[in-house]
Amino acid sequence: MLLETFNIGPYQNFTYLVAEKEGGEGVVIDPSYGIEPVLEAIDEHSVKVRLILNTHSHKDHTAGNDEVRARTGAKVVAHKVAPLHQDVSVEDGSVVHAGRLAISVAHTPGHTKDSVLYLFEGNVATGDTLFVGECGRTDLPGGDPSEMYDSLLTRVVRLDDALVVLPGHDYGVTPTSTIGREKKENYTLKPRTREEFLRFLKE
Repeated sequence: MLLETFNIGPYQNFTYLVAEKEGGEGVVIDPSYGIEPVLEAIDEHSVKVRLILNTHSHKDHTAGNDEVRARTGAKVVAHKVAPLHQDVSVEDGSVVHAGRLAISVAHTPGHTKDSVLYLFEGNVATGDTLFVGECGRTDLPGGDPSEMYDSLLTRVVRLDDALVVLPGHDYGVTPTSTIGREKKENYTLKPRTREEFLRFLKE
């Protein structure tokens, strides 16, 4: 499998290029501002980009959608409630394919109503649900602290410890992590009741 990470745009966004192999079919996850390096890599590796996967609808994760679509003809994938153009609408439990790549969807609202994780080949693209050492904000439009509690402490913590975390921003001490490491080190995943979590987010 081919997996390349790009730190682009003014907000330390991570955009990911994933393909079944060099010259094979693939996807772009969260195309941000300043997408040109990703487009160059698509050409360099001769990737046939079939899908654009948006973890959520914030502009810094979707700004490059149109450019990638225009260059590759890829279809935009997003949760069905996402307020953006989508060619393929997904929900919790959906699976999409690009060649031999099978990508599973987990709905994780909290940062936004349409936030999702994409799981594939031992990796999980977490968008702004989970960062290395932190979680996404819940005080923006569409954010919900109670939904974030459910997403983190009933969904994320049950994922396979070996999964490599591919976050939406370069906010941590390392660019990537694992679910197991985050369960040990990320203070937002510390076991709490819902009431404790809601108080914690207000601190």
